[in-house]
Amino acid sequence: MAVVLKSLVSLSSLVAVLMLVALAVQTQTAQAQTSCSAELSNLNVCAPYVVPGAANVVPSSDCCSALQSVQHDCLCSTLRIASQLPAQCNVPAVSCGIN
Repeated sequence: MAVVLKSLVSLSSLVAVLMLVALAVQTQTAQAQTSCSAELSNLNVCAPYVVPGAANVVPSSDCCSALQSVQHDCLCSTLRIASQLPAQCNVPAVSCGIN
């Protein structure tokens, strides 16, 4: 009986530790998403330079600073997600050629 009780206590301790780890990972993920969203919203200063037909094609120092502050993983994940949108929305894939 004592062995079974010790096993149950050990198992419940393990479950509690796993739950704490899962909660910590979930919290980190939420914080990373919030941080990434904030970094991307700072890129609004670059909008005048990426709109087709823009008069000014040289980005401002504010735009360059905002771009430098975006984490590499955040930018890559965003581009990867954006490239998947046409397929997920059942619209033709976008093919962009560089002129």
